[in-house]
Parts: sequence; structure tokens; C-alpha cells
Amino acid sequence: MKSKGRNQIYKLSGKLKSYIMWPLYVGIILLIVTVVMYVKDTSCGNIMLGFVMLYAVVYGIMIFYFRPGIMHEMIEFSSNYSQVQHQLLYELSVPYCLLDNNGRVLWMNRIMMEKTDKKKDFRKNIQSIFPQIKPEVFPTGEDAKEMRLAYNGRDYLVEMKRIAVDALTQQVDIIETEQNNSFIAMYMFDETDINMYIQKIKDERFVVGLIYIDNYEEALESIDDVRRSLFIGLIDKRVNKYFACGSAIVRKMEKDKYLAIFRYKYLEKLMSDRFSLLEDIKSVKIGNEMTLTLSIGVGTGASDYAKNYDVAKSAMDLALGRGGDQAVVKDGEKTLYYGGKSQQMEKNTRVKVRVKAHALRQILEPTQTVLIMGHKLADIDAFGSAIGIYVICRRLGKKAHIVINDVTSSVKPFMDRFLNNDDYPRDMFLLKEEAPEYVDSQTAVIVVDVNKAKMTECPALLDICKTIIVFDHHRQSSEPITGAVLSYVDPYASSAAEMITEMIQYVEDGVKIKAFEADALYAGINIDTNGFNNKSGPRTFEAAAFLRRHGADVTRVRKMLRTDMAEYRAVAQAVSKATVYRDAFAITVFDGEGVESPTIGGAKAANQLLDISGIKASFVITAYNNIIYISARSIDEVNVQLVMEKLGGGGHMTIAGAQLTDCTVDQAVQTIKVTLDSMIQEGEI
Repeated sequence: MKSKGRNQIYKLSGKLKSYIMWPLYVGIILLIVTVVMYVKDTSCGNIMLGFVMLYAVVYGIMIFYFRPGIMHEMIEFSSNYSQVQHQLLYELSVPYCLLDNNGRVLWMNRIMMEKTDKKKDFRKNIQSIFPQIKPEVFPTGEDAKEMRLAYNGRDYLVEMKRIAVDALTQQVDIIETEQNNSFIAMYMFDETDINMYIQKIKDERFVVGLIYIDNYEEALESIDDVRRSLFIGLIDKRVNKYFACGSAIVRKMEKDKYLAIFRYKYLEKLMSDRFSLLEDIKSVKIGNEMTLTLSIGVGTGASDYAKNYDVAKSAMDLALGRGGDQAVVKDGEKTLYYGGKSQQMEKNTRVKVRVKAHALRQILEPTQTVLIMGHKLADIDAFGSAIGIYVICRRLGKKAHIVINDVTSSVKPFMDRFLNNDDYPRDMFLLKEEAPEYVDSQTAVIVVDVNKAKMTECPALLDICKTIIVFDHHRQSSEPITGAVLSYVDPYASSAAEMITEMIQYVEDGVKIKAFEADALYAGINIDTNGFNNKSGPRTFEAAAFLRRHGADVTRVRKMLRTDMAEYRAVAQAVSKATVYRDAFAITVFDGEGVESPTIGGAKAANQLLDISGIKASFVITAYNNIIYISARSIDEVNVQLVMEKLGGGGHMTIAGAQLTDCTVDQAVQTIKVTLDSMIQEGEI
């Protein structure tokens, strides 16, 4: 028997159907027994037939008279049961509603109507109430979908789950549906109070800040004795006043070092303020010739107070490794940078160089083999500094090999002087595929002119060698080479060649280098300083003088660094078609077709663009081997390292670069423009 409603057809099903039908089955069995009785005995069969007929009459009365009443009562019970469920959902304290496949509201409970200020006959799309809930966020399968939204000053977690119509009757055995359809059930959980308590816990987190004065001694030396106490007092006042707004505890640990402890809530204000103390401290002027700069390292997010202090020290090491005059915030795995806009001051002291040179000797004593490598597509600075390390290893009696894969046009003339030279072994230079064969338990790897593992010539060597040494002059990134037993990263140095030249003088007395070895180091300094026009300090000229005394020839180096006609024309073409963005940034594309080393040509074009009046920074895009290379240059007004870090690169304030993959030249140009717009808007440049 079937009961037909407005939209669906119902019929008996499951256990109820079996219960109603089993007397019929018994009647069939009795009929069979009667036939058997007739075969055995006619009189007994007649008696049995009488009972079967009586049974059939009773069964007929039950089917045709009582069954409609039973069905009516069952349906009434089901309806009452449904009404109970309906009432429970209606009075549920969680906002709940049913939507159709298009998002139109079919029904909502009382609390949902109260929260949305809608009546029970509201049948518009849910998007008219919550614009964030669009059709594309609806669940498509059985899995529920979640999203968060804010409404009337409250925060909600919205959970949506698709419910099939036939699923509504799966647990009910008395009826079954013949129509296939589905609804969307939507719940809203109020998370306002939870979020408030989470924010309170976050605001009360313990934060450690370290504040170092970068050039305290140098600034103090330029002040009269009478004004020194006033100068120190002004510095203390500025630092204490800046952190006092956040109820911080500030203590002076040393004459140029401060410790600040405060809550995370105040750190958010400092970050939104972009650590204005960095610029404020530069205004302290009472006769000091040198502008004062600070480095700030902030640590938070660790499990206990002591670890937060260690995180702050790590942040400070990163700030100093990037040249100072900036703040570095380390919050768990997240690292944020602020400041770093000014040119770092060179520290004209050789104490650190002497200590590092002594440490290098001690580390290399038990070592027999040394592998030296720079960055991929090594320039003359990476090559020259590698030659300098080779000289040191040779002086210490070690076997050394330089790992270099792609030889650029600027490196080739210098490298040719070592090839087929009887004074040098044939395996002086190795390809990255050959290098692992020379590794044993006592092999040391020395990395020069780079401090990112993925940028080295052979990153695999860093995984298989226990002894790793790093010498670099680029500002340290958040992804440095880990596990180094000696890391000498000096962003104050003009080039890696300058650093290694200083090391040669202190690693052992009386070290002699050959003229063409000195040429390679001199060329490295010359290129990275753009002919001693950029970042050239006393240390730079002292290193150049040392190399000149050992046979470096300026004219010979200049000849080897000359450009061929194809590259010169490509550079000139790139400069001629450059566009000026925001009246300050020169952007162009270098066409490397027919050029031996396109990336070198792109760097030269970037340097030449700085000679144009009004250009604060230049960006040259070069496509080479399915990779987009970006060369960024500036003189002093823009920190191009910060720009390139946004694109996954790095470098110096005035010389930086990045590499983009899965990107076209036009997309790279647009990416640079968007990045510049964002950084200008945020005040980062």
C-alpha cells in the first residue's frame, strides 16, 4: 500500500513490511498442509480447510479493515516525532538554517532569526545576509566545509554540510522515498569570546628585545670630553622613553647594549610604528660627526622565557649580519625586517679578521682535502675569493679544489691562466658532479661569496661534509647555511675578495701570492665596488694596496674585464629601451641572445643605468636557461636588497639580485612594479 503526498511517494518498507506480510506466508503454508491432509485423509482435510478459510477471513479483515488505521497511526506518530525534532532544531541555541542548492533560505531556527533580524517567511539568498557566503564555498561532496566571518560585531565559524533527502529516511525503516534531492545545512558557532581570550593570551606573551648601538665608540670619539656624558644621557633617554609607553622593563647591560622586556601587545604597536626609534636615534646631534644607528633584535613565540632570550639573540645576530641600522623580529618560524635603509658604516678594525684567520688555521689542521665553492654562475668576486682560499690552503699544506660549473665571460680570462699551468694540478677545478668523489671523513668545504645553501655551486656537499666554513660579504638572509663550524659574514666589507685578502695577511706570516692570483682578487674587489666607486672604505684600499704590492696589475685586470662587441651592444640596447617607473626606478630587459654570459651583461646594464640623472635604483631582467634573473643596483637612496628579498633573493643595500622560475619576462616586470608600489606604500623604501 502506498501513501502519496505532495512531492514524494511513500510505501511500506523494512521490518514493518515483513511484520504485515508474514501472516500471508503462514496462510500459504497452511494451504499446503491442507492439500497434504486431503491426500492422507479426506475428513481431516475438510476440517483443516475450515480452519484455513477462517484464517483467510481473519487475515482479510486485518488487511482491508485494520491496515488503513495502522498506517494512519504510524504516519501520525511519524509526524508527531518529526514535529518534536523540528521543535528541537527550532529551539537549538546554535543558529541553524537549511538552504537549497542555490543558497536560498528554506528554513531557519529561532536563534538564527534573532541574530539576522529576519522573519520565518524569509526566503531570499543567504548571500543577502552574509556576502562572504558565495555559491563557490558550498560543499560539493559529503565532507563539510568551514569558513569564518564577522557579522554585527561578532565572529562566527560557519559549518556547511550537504544532506541528501533520501538520507533523511535511511534510519527509518517504515517508509522509503523515490525522489533524489539534497539540501545544505548551515550552522553558525559564535567564536567571539574564544577569539577575545586567544587575543588576550597573545597580547600577554613574553617578548625580549635587545638594542645595540652599532657605532657607539666611533660616534663617541668625535665628541668633546665635556659633551660625552650628555651624549650618553640623551641616548639612554631616547631608548627608555621609546619603550616606556609599553610598560617595558629596560635595563642597560653594557655601555652600548640594552635589554627590554615587554608584552606582545606593545610589540604590535612597535611593528605598526616600524620601529621609529631607528630613525629617532639618528637625530641625536651634540657635536658628533658620525650619525648614530641602532640594531634591534626581538624574540618571542618560544615555549619559555629563556628560549625567547635565545631567539632575541638570534634575531640580533641576523640584524648585525645584515649591516645593522634595522630591527629584526623573530616570532616562531616567522622573521620580519624593519629599517635597514641607510648605508652601513664600515668598521675599520682588523681584530675580527685576525681572530677568524686564527680559527681557520685551527679548523684546517686535521684536514687533508678542502673543497672551495662560490655561488652558481660565479662572478669574478666569487672566483677571486676562491683563488684566495686556494692560496691559504696551499700555504697550510692542504690539497684544495675549486668547484665551478658554468664559467662566465668575466671569469674565463682569469681561469685560463690557471688551466694547463704546470704550477697547478689538473684537478684544481672540479665540476659539481666530480666534487663528491673527493669527499672523505676529513674533507672541509669552504663557501665564499654566498650564504644561501641553495645558491651554492654544489649544495649536496653541504649535506655530506661535516666541516663547513662560510666567508661572505652579503647581508645575511633568513635562510643561512646551517651547521657551519666557522661563519664569517661581514656586510661591511665591499667584497668577498677584500675579506679573503685580509685573511691571507693574518693566516700566516710571510704569505706570498703570485701576480695572476693577485689579479683575480683585485678584479673581484674592482667589480663589486664598481671601480672603487661603491662601498670603498679604508679596508678596501688597504686590501687593494696589498695586492698591488704582490703584482696585481691595474691595466692587465682592466683588459681582461673588457666586454666583447656583442655584449656591449646588448648592454647599450638594454639601457636605451629602459623605462623609468615612478620617476625614480629604471626597469629594462636584457636580451642575452648571442651573448656568452647574459647574466653578466644584465649586471653591467644595471650599473650603467645608475649614471642617468634622477635614477635611484635600476632593475634589469634577463631570461637565461628557463630562469628569470633580476639584477638590482642603487647608489645610496634605495635599499635594493629589501626589494630583492621580497622576490626571494638578496644581496647588499646597493647590489642585489633574485631568480624567478615559472615566470615570463613581462610577468617579472609587473612583479617588480607591484613590489615597489607595495614597499613605497608601506614606507619600506
